[in-house]
Amino acid sequence: MKTKRSMIMKNFFLAALILSVMASCRPQTETEASAENEENERAGEMTPVSLTDRQVRSLSIQVDTLTRYAFKNVVVVNGYLNVPPQNKASVTAVIGANVRTIRVFEGDRVRKGDLLAQLTHPDLLDVQSDYVNAFSRLAFLKKEYERQQKLYAEKVSSGKEYQQAQADYFMLQGTVLNLEARLRLLHLDPAEIRQGKIYEKVPVLSPIEGYIEKVNVQTGQYVEPQKTMFEVVNNDRIHVDLMVFERDVYKVKEGQKVVFTIESLSEKPMTATVFAVGKTFEQNPKAVYVHASIDGKHGLLIPGMYITGRIATAHDLAVALPESAVVNVEGKSYIFTAEKENDTWTFDPVEVMTGRREDGWTEIRMLPEPEPGTQYAWTGAYYILSEMKKGETGEED
Repeated sequence: MKTKRSMIMKNFFLAALILSVMASCRPQTETEASAENEENERAGEMTPVSLTDRQVRSLSIQVDTLTRYAFKNVVVVNGYLNVPPQNKASVTAVIGANVRTIRVFEGDRVRKGDLLAQLTHPDLLDVQSDYVNAFSRLAFLKKEYERQQKLYAEKVSSGKEYQQAQADYFMLQGTVLNLEARLRLLHLDPAEIRQGKIYEKVPVLSPIEGYIEKVNVQTGQYVEPQKTMFEVVNNDRIHVDLMVFERDVYKVKEGQKVVFTIESLSEKPMTATVFAVGKTFEQNPKAVYVHASIDGKHGLLIPGMYITGRIATAHDLAVALPESAVVNVEGKSYIFTAEKENDTWTFDPVEVMTGRREDGWTEIRMLPEPEPGTQYAWTGAYYILSEMKKGETGEED
């Protein structure tokens, strides 16, 4: 009897277990699914948060109405750092000679007139010797010319002898002046040479102040006349050369500001001012060169450095708030309306679309039409968000 009763109880529990499993596997009804979805949505919603006046002050939350910010319309450009042609110099050998010494290295700073190298060659001695001989003979021909001039005036000498003396004198005078000019080009002093000094080495001097960009010779090398021995660059007037494409040329004018960065440097963005706009198109690509002077003093800027920048061409007023007024949650942007009652502030999140960002301001788009005078949190948006999440999880300070 007892065994039969025990089996009845076991069957009862087994049936109850099967019914329970079947109930758990039963598909949700439409009403149950809807209720669960609503519950999940409410769990992910941004809900208002209340803060005391003291909390708002301690968090330095500023409140104000919406405003408009003048965003710049910009032309995106790229280009290089460059210097004007008058700030570059190619130092050449005026006469064929051998390099005796080199006094500078690439990167050295030099002043105008500093010694860069010295040259030597027998032809340099010949030039000086020719000058001394010509100058000495000129003194003799001058006296002969003056004597014939006097005799011709007294009708003692014939006109032919006087004209010959005149021609010889002026011809040699021209030769002497030519040799003197050549000596000055070689940075040699004709007066000292007339006194008997002979220069064995000819100096090569820097024509401008700046930095040695290239050294194209080596000791002992024979350099041809007009060969570029050194290249000197003065970076004091370094500027920005920008390429503006055809579609944007009409927007760019002198006086506009340029914000640019140098890819090889990690410095913050620099500014420049447009001072010249090209009048002809480069064909590949079809663009116009725009030149801008760099504002202020900066560190090491080298011609040829690649830059990217933006030229501010106009201003556009748009609804905006400081960046500290906007938070991003799961890919959505929110700002907070602010309403005060007694000593309590209520901050209500409003989903918006954001646009341009510039100088700490963010453009606010797709904002629901607010009531006149509606205030918003201008700062501390992430603090507000943090307090909101504390409330959702039941945390307390």
